[in-house]
Parts: sequence; C-alpha cells; structure tokens
Amino acid sequence: MTSTDRHTSPDRSAGPTGLVDRLRPPGERLLALARHPYWDRPHPAYLIRRWPDLTALTAATLFFWASLTPSLVPRPWYLQGVVGGITAAIGYALGACAAWLFRAVVRGRPGEPVRARCWQAYWVVAPALSVWLISESARMQRQLRVLQGLEPALTWHTPMIALMAIALLLALLLVARAVRLGSARLIRLLGRLLPRPVAFAVGALLSTLAVLVGVRDVVFDRGIVDIADRIAEATNGGTKDGIHAPVSRYVSGGPGSLIPWQDLGYQGRNFTGSVPTRARVTAVSGRPAMDPVRVYIPSALPAAFTDERPFAAQARLAVRELERTGAFDRQVLVVAGTTGTGWVNPNVAEPLEFMYGGDTAIVAVQYSYLPSWVSFLVDKEKAGQATRALVQAVRARLDALPAERRPTFLVTGESLGAYAVEASFDGPDDLLARTDGALLLGTPNFSPASQEIRRDRDPGSPVWRPQYEGGERVRFAQFPAADLARPPARWRFPRAVYLQNASDPVVWWSPDLLVERPEWLADPLGPDITPEIDWFPFVAFWQTSIDMAVSYGVQAPHGHRYGAGAVDGWAAVAPPDGWTAADTTRLRAYIQHRDAAY
Repeated sequence: MTSTDRHTSPDRSAGPTGLVDRLRPPGERLLALARHPYWDRPHPAYLIRRWPDLTALTAATLFFWASLTPSLVPRPWYLQGVVGGITAAIGYALGACAAWLFRAVVRGRPGEPVRARCWQAYWVVAPALSVWLISESARMQRQLRVLQGLEPALTWHTPMIALMAIALLLALLLVARAVRLGSARLIRLLGRLLPRPVAFAVGALLSTLAVLVGVRDVVFDRGIVDIADRIAEATNGGTKDGIHAPVSRYVSGGPGSLIPWQDLGYQGRNFTGSVPTRARVTAVSGRPAMDPVRVYIPSALPAAFTDERPFAAQARLAVRELERTGAFDRQVLVVAGTTGTGWVNPNVAEPLEFMYGGDTAIVAVQYSYLPSWVSFLVDKEKAGQATRALVQAVRARLDALPAERRPTFLVTGESLGAYAVEASFDGPDDLLARTDGALLLGTPNFSPASQEIRRDRDPGSPVWRPQYEGGERVRFAQFPAADLARPPARWRFPRAVYLQNASDPVVWWSPDLLVERPEWLADPLGPDITPEIDWFPFVAFWQTSIDMAVSYGVQAPHGHRYGAGAVDGWAAVAPPDGWTAADTTRLRAYIQHRDAAY
C-alpha cells in the first residue's frame, strides 16, 4: 500500500461498516450487490486494487465474442481459451484508452443511478450471451471439421473456455496495472528532483524502455528463444528410432562421405538415413533402378571448411559432395530448401526418386536447427542466404558442363524452405530462367516471388488460387490432380507449381491482419473455408497465429498438410519420358499409404 493509501479513509470492506455488511443475511447482501454491482476505489492512488472500467470490460467482452468465430482450421477448446483471453486483453486496453480520452474531453461523469443501471445491464447480458456464443462456436467448429474432412465429434468445454479466458485476461491486466503502478512511483520520485512535466516525460520514457527491454531481452531472448534453443540443440544431437547410417556411398554420412554421420544433425540423419535402396526403387517403379544420391550439409561444418563465410563454405562443401557422389551425371539434380530445423519432406523427395528410377540427386543445406517459428523471428534471412549460396554454386558448376551433359535442374521447398528457395532468386521470371522447374509447397506469406505473383495475378482470379500470366508457366493447386489439369491448356516449360491450400495459415499469416482485412476473405472463399469466417481488427491476427500451431491437426489437402500432392506436382513440372496419368495415380496411392520414415 502506498503512503497515500495509508492516509485515506477505509474502503467499504474494511472497518465496522464492512463488518456490519458481512453480518447481513445473504439475501440482503445479494440485494445490495444487485443495486450497486461495482466497487469504487477510495482513492485514485489505488492502481492495482480497483474495479474494472465498464467501457474497457465491455470492449474486452466484445473482443472475446469475436474470437469465438471460426478461422482457417479447427482449434481445440484450450487454444480457444488462450486466443479468447489474449483478444479480450487487447479489447480491454483499447476500451480503457477510449474511456480515458472520453473523460479527458467530456467533463463530468454519469451519476450513481446511471452507472448502476449500466453495470446491471452488463451483468445480465454479458454472462448469458457469452455462454450461448461459446456453445455456438462449438457448432461452427464442428461444421469446419466436416468441411476439412474430419469427424464432427468435438470436445468443447464451455466453462473451461470462459475460465481460461478470464484467468488470462486478469493475469495480463494485473501485469499492466503493476507496470502502471511502477511508472507512477517512478514519476513521483523524479518529481522531487525535476519539474513535474519533465518528471512525467522522463518517467514514462524510462518505463517504456524497461518494458521493451524486459519483453525483448528477458522474456523473449533469454526466456522463449533460449528454452527453444536448448530443446532444439538436444534434439539435433539425437537420431530418430529406425534411422540408421546409410551403407550407400551415394549419400552423405555413408562410406567415403566428406561429412561424418554423427555431424549431420537430427534432420540430416533423417534425410540421408531414410534414402530408398535400389531394390525398393525397383519394386515401386517396376523398372531397373539405381541408388539415389542425397547430399546434406549441416550447419556445423568440418574444420577444413570453417575458414570462410559459413554459407559460402556450405555451398563449396555441397558441390564437393555432389561431385564425389556423381550427382552431376544424374538425370535430375534438385536443390531442396529446408525448414528451420533442416527438415526435407520425404513426401517431396521420394516421389521424384521413384519417378526417375533413382537417377536423381537431391542436395540440401541446414542453416538452423531451431523450429521454423523461432527461425522466422530471429534469423529468417539465413534461410535465403544459405539457399541462395547453394543455388549459385550448383548453377555455376552446371554451367561449366556441356549443355548436353547437364542434368535437369529443379528446386523445391516447403514452408520456410519454400521461402528460402524464393529468396534465392529475383522473382518468378528469374527463378524459371535459371532452373528447369520448381515445386513449392505452403509458401509463407512473406515470400517475395509469391507476393509478386499474388499482386500481379490475372484479374478475376482469387488470391487463394491465383492465375498468373494466363497460367502459361506458373500454376497453383490445392487439389493438384484436378487443379493442374484445368484450362488454359497451353502450359510451357519450364514450369513452377505451387501447392497452396486455401486454409493454410502459414500462407496467410501476416502482421497486416491486425488492422487490414485480407484478400483471402473476399468472395469467392476457398473450397475449405467456412462462410462463417470473418475479420475483426486484432482478433483475426491472433486467430491465425493460433491456427499455425494446429495447422498439422487436419488431413491433406487442408491446413499446412500437402500429403502426396508432390506426386502430381513433379509429374507436371518434370515428367520423365513416357510418364502417364496412370503412373501418377499409382505412385500417388503408394505415397499416400506407405509409412514415411520420419
């Protein structure tokens, strides 16, 4: 309690009056509470222990109701509680600012009878409507689940959603009020040394800096990022069950490799340790096959390659390893962009190997072992820099070969790996000028070439399936077997195929969602987007952020899952000689039903 608190009269709950109130019969106490359903702080110095502002609480409630609307993918009840609490806190802050501005402009306050009636109306309407809307949100979530091929059964704890949202709102409100109390005390102390206007300005500035530094350096860098880094580092040192060192000399980590097996990292060992054998490729393709080449360069390089810039060193080592494995003599050579952890999707790598009977080489570099969301926040640029260096080195080596001896040069990537590929080129035209084709899946919203394509798409085509320059070289698909077969019939090589689900939050997440209605909510909506979706300022941003956390909780082709769509993608981008639609159907069925190694 502040010194001001100690020298003010006691509040209603203290002293003899409070004792008398507590000794009243319960019926009288409830009637008194109904007549006066709020508490007035005895002095303005009470900054933490005070009743919520009605305008702010009403705004918080409205924001909570808005958070109950469906978004891109179904979400579990506990995440609904989280997004509800966060958005309610934002609404409370905006409502509190509005109330403060109103009081600053308009003199006088409503009388006690008016305030009491407003509070009574709130307590009658808000709880009942909240319970009903939470129940309605369960219905909307079930409809969204059916739309995206899930069972309609849903666990939706209405009381727990409300309690979680209230608890999170109160926790954030307590933190905000504690910061305000600390700022007030700091300004009061500075006021003993400085004129009050100067003390207020300096105190507010110092408080703001303290909050920013605390959130960025303590909570984020030393808290969230450090914890994620330690977990990811421990994972990177392990090996998934069932993954073993390769015996093929055509694979990094195998006999004669320039990179020891133990140095490849978790995802590198997954990628190289799961390479299909020649016998398996022969069995799946039905034709004589050879052992595929897989090259993987970890972020931790051997000592012989640490004397230069890290990305250039990785690229130089990659070319050396490609030469060692005879990759430049293969029919197809692919640069694969990796996600934050260094992951390469086996559903993208294996189909191409089976299509070409193992006469392929796939190379990837790891720029981080952090989860993609952390990599995006702390070192997104590394993804593009590492992949660009690799593409340039491989392209230079290919250009040194006679044209008739060069393998087909393709690029691919998924999620942050797709961004890494796009960042390696200066737009879609440059990508197709320097490669023989591209297959990109779930490209994040900030990816440069995708942004250009969506911005310059043909009039009348929706942003979730844009048509670019008549579809002559670039096409988008969610259901690739059907979408890639649609007119226009003219489709020139080299080709780029984007697998992009209308319900993929990774594709649509953007800070712009805070204050701007996105194009993907314009009519017509995507095929797996519920018509009950809507945009609300601030709310849609947090809904989409939460959606990214559960984007793998649905089945392909929804959310951030693309399943066996790469089979149709590769068949469109780089079909082998004699490849037929029946071959695509057969391989797609195999990829869908086989158990991926990782």
